[in-house]
Amino acid sequence: MENSNKKEVRLMKGNEALAEAAIRAGIKAYFGYPITPQSEILEYFTEQAPKRNFTVLQAESEVASINMIYGAAGAGARVMTSSSSPGVSLMQEGISYIATAELPCLIVNITRGGPGLGTIQPSQGDYFQSVKGGGHGDYKLIVLAPSSVQEMADFVFEGFKLAEKYRNPALILADGALGQMMEKLVLPEEGSLPHVTPDWATIGKTKDRERNVITSLHIQPEKMEAVNHHLQEKYKAMEQEVRFEEYFMDDAEIVFVAFGLSARICQKAVDIVREKGIKAGLIRPITLFPFPKQRIADAAQNAAGFMVVEMNAGQMVEDVQLAVNGKCPVYFKGRMGGMIPTPEEIAVELEAKFIHHEEEV
Repeated sequence: MENSNKKEVRLMKGNEALAEAAIRAGIKAYFGYPITPQSEILEYFTEQAPKRNFTVLQAESEVASINMIYGAAGAGARVMTSSSSPGVSLMQEGISYIATAELPCLIVNITRGGPGLGTIQPSQGDYFQSVKGGGHGDYKLIVLAPSSVQEMADFVFEGFKLAEKYRNPALILADGALGQMMEKLVLPEEGSLPHVTPDWATIGKTKDRERNVITSLHIQPEKMEAVNHHLQEKYKAMEQEVRFEEYFMDDAEIVFVAFGLSARICQKAVDIVREKGIKAGLIRPITLFPFPKQRIADAAQNAAGFMVVEMNAGQMVEDVQLAVNGKCPVYFKGRMGGMIPTPEEIAVELEAKFIHHEEEV
């Protein structure tokens, strides 16, 4: 590959851009299982691995792949897995183990419509599973929500940085459309994310160090409570990593809140209603955990109301309602089952909720 050590512009599918970025971030291993609409990630890794010095293994199931991640991360390797909604559901037990064992890794969910096997079309129905801890116990993942192919690549680097900083799994939560769409992007520089084997890694006893033990099993309740307290303090520290993007918020009276693909659609909806003289703006959470609750709370001080747009039955809207804390109305606009809302229908919904309702009153 020419200029492999320099930034370069490519036209790539989201899944492939993410995989290429992971290789440039220096992954040592990928373990996964094919499922639409993220199979291109595994396919891209499989094609590139012989040429670029990392390991790829198609596991027998998602249950197997997440436990392979557990083992490789415990040995100090930079590792990742990916799947789509039903596959990530199968990983939940292993993710809980990894979080409690405090192991950094990157997990990717290219979400499809559900519940159940559902459809291969895009969805945002895995928000609760991602930010509330889909597995057992009290744990959190760092959750990044890209809205472009560029961010599909950029957030691989960001995910590994945050995962390794906090010794915690990071999750990229995208959707089937972002995984499949093609856009121009600038790829990150290969080798620009250094990695050394951490001193906690289970690489065996040597003359210079004792054997490390990593576990999520603590039989004594006093010990398990202490572990939980430690984890909760770490999650509080993660709050400083909150990230969000704003669009026309300087004078916004009505505020859209949306993430991922829905945020791109809402940005166009803001343009549509502003042409009609309606002062709308957008807050796009980039980190879903930590959630930008303080920014939303601040915006609620002067807003006439909020409209939360998601491709689900209403999940992030609950976190927005908590942040707004009754200061103004919070409305919800959702599409389900793989349906994608249009900017025009969102604009009509906003006018119906805010403008026409005020005229009727």
